[in-house]
Amino acid sequence: MHNTNFYPFTKVVDDDSDFLMGCFSFAERNSFGIGSPYLVEVKNCVDVVKINAATIVRDVAIKQINKATLELNSSSQIIHPYNIFVEEGAILENCILNASEGPIYIAKNCKIMDGAILRGPIFINEGSIVKMGATIYGGTSIGKNCVVGGEIKNSIINNFSNKAHHGYLGDSIIGKWCNLGAGTSTSNVKNNGSDVMLQLANAELNAGNKFGLLMGDYSRSAINTSFNTGTVVGTCCNIFTEGLTPKYIPNFSWGCKGERYELPKAFTDIENWKIMKGETLSKEERELLKNLYPN
Repeated sequence: MHNTNFYPFTKVVDDDSDFLMGCFSFAERNSFGIGSPYLVEVKNCVDVVKINAATIVRDVAIKQINKATLELNSSSQIIHPYNIFVEEGAILENCILNASEGPIYIAKNCKIMDGAILRGPIFINEGSIVKMGATIYGGTSIGKNCVVGGEIKNSIINNFSNKAHHGYLGDSIIGKWCNLGAGTSTSNVKNNGSDVMLQLANAELNAGNKFGLLMGDYSRSAINTSFNTGTVVGTCCNIFTEGLTPKYIPNFSWGCKGERYELPKAFTDIENWKIMKGETLSKEERELLKNLYPN
């Protein structure tokens, strides 16, 4: 799996350990051993999205072994409770969990707020918050310490990222430490129904007839950003534009007109976001971003 093309994520070359798939990161999958039936063979990020619903189903079967599940609050509407797994410290009130089409796994210290509707298969990792009225469909994996809201379908949101407000995210992957501003939405199907082509750094990839957004680590979008079908956003970008975005936005873009996100400012802004979640920008991360910064 370490030879897989996971552009545009920051650790694609030397370490993909934090990249979430299903319920497990790739480091966790590798720890299962080469002969494990739970290793998943993928070639790129598109493959990860396409099989994520099935992967969650298989992963939950592993995770729920020896896991005690809480008695769910009677204020919530529960459909197929035998297929719902909730760890200690999670809070669920006045929400709807429907596991008729796949399991729902909610890890410890998560908070599912009033009016949220979840339809499995879904995995939500430790410390994440699902805001009031959120609508989350199957095939969605949410990493640790994320905040999510609005409508999300068949997508992966990696650790410490936010899609906290209204707007649609479908058939997409969001990296670590990303933020989608209020009203941000993705298009995941072309109006003519044809195949979606992703423009990677040095190649073009056919994603089939449905794909939304591929966003690298530390990138953010302004309010009401409208992402074109099959948009690829590099690492550490600050996206704002009128109308639809370009389909390819390279690393360290400031806006969408070719202006560069200067490295010192990028470091300051990342540090500000990290402070909000009780973290700090490490020396290793700084070096990694320096190596990615265009000369």
